[in-house]
Amino acid sequence: MLLAVDTSTAQVGLALYDGVQIIGEFAWRSARRHTVEIAPAISDLLTRCGLTMDDVRALGAALGPGSFTSLRVGLALVKGLALSKHIPLVGVPTLDILANAQPASRRPLVCAIQAGRGRFAVSAYKSSRKGWQAQGSARVVSLEALMDEAKSPAILCGEFSAEDIQRMRNENIRLVSPALSVRRPAVLAELAWARWQAGDVDDEASLAPIYLHTDGSPPA
Repeated sequence: MLLAVDTSTAQVGLALYDGVQIIGEFAWRSARRHTVEIAPAISDLLTRCGLTMDDVRALGAALGPGSFTSLRVGLALVKGLALSKHIPLVGVPTLDILANAQPASRRPLVCAIQAGRGRFAVSAYKSSRKGWQAQGSARVVSLEALMDEAKSPAILCGEFSAEDIQRMRNENIRLVSPALSVRRPAVLAELAWARWQAGDVDDEASLAPIYLHTDGSPPA
């Protein structure tokens, strides 16, 4: 059994996956209460599914980009579980979770999450036989810059407010539906499971969140 944890933004998610089925999944919006909500939510999910932490054999965690505080809370929790339970941990970039929930397309895909101050952390993807593949590193841009970059037909997926959507008047962009714009912890679980089964796990001590400055560069 693998437990997946995503605390990248106000949108929080948990999932339990056994390699065949999603056994349980929680997703909710947290008003900056990650610290007090996440551990009880894990306990509740396990209880509802008739499981305990002894049934969990691996962990998957969203690495960001995202909120500095919420990422730190989530990753500290899963690293503590991995070390105390002596089980492997797999970190997955947050924007990869959004991308891998989308159907294949010949159009390029751009995934975005809120980065504060009216900006977005974004990453571009290209569809291949292996799924959506990131094209370069994530970066932080304004909504205007994001619209300017959409010179060719593109699919846009992510966390946008009603005001943001009203400003997206670009015939080259196809905006993904709200249902497919929610980061599914089940997708994180599948991605982490595949890497775990391939023996591609991370070192708990050195695994770190992906933070981006508002200019798009990683912190020093």
